[in-house]
Amino acid sequence: MAGKTAAKAKEAKQEKKLSLEELFESLDGVVARLEGEDVSLEESFQLYQKGMEMLKECNETIDTVEKKVQILDEDGETHEF
Repeated sequence: MAGKTAAKAKEAKQEKKLSLEELFESLDGVVARLEGEDVSLEESFQLYQKGMEMLKECNETIDTVEKKVQILDEDGETHEF
């Protein structure tokens, strides 16, 4: 059981290294598999969970980028772009 947990942690760590575009592509793949006719109920739940984790990662990445995108005015103060 510990081997499976370590493998999942390693897989999650690798997914975090994906770019936003790669995450979107992976999400598209998950959605396509969920829409497939040969997906079991158990697999559907696993795919849904994986998709939600990827969506959370996308949101975190977008939030980080939005915080970095600011304008510095002539007084040295930052404002949102």
